[in-house]
Amino acid sequence: MKLVNMNLGATGRIARSEAASLELQSKLYALGIFPGVEIKVLREAPLGDPLQVRVGPSLLSIRKRDAAHIDVDMVS
Repeated sequence: MKLVNMNLGATGRIARSEAASLELQSKLYALGIFPGVEIKVLREAPLGDPLQVRVGPSLLSIRKRDAAHIDVDMVS
């Protein structure tokens, strides 16, 4: 499942991120978004973009177009 398709409140574990550019891939890694890390979708902006997510102890806002490059395995 892609991060962009997760429901609000859902928790998952990042399986992989396949960014279209090396720059975006580096940015995602710098934000702590890499395989094995737990991620939770907290809310979305009033117009639907960006998403606010919790990655480990950090709160991040991520554009939906960037979230579309992140594969997530759902956590029960």
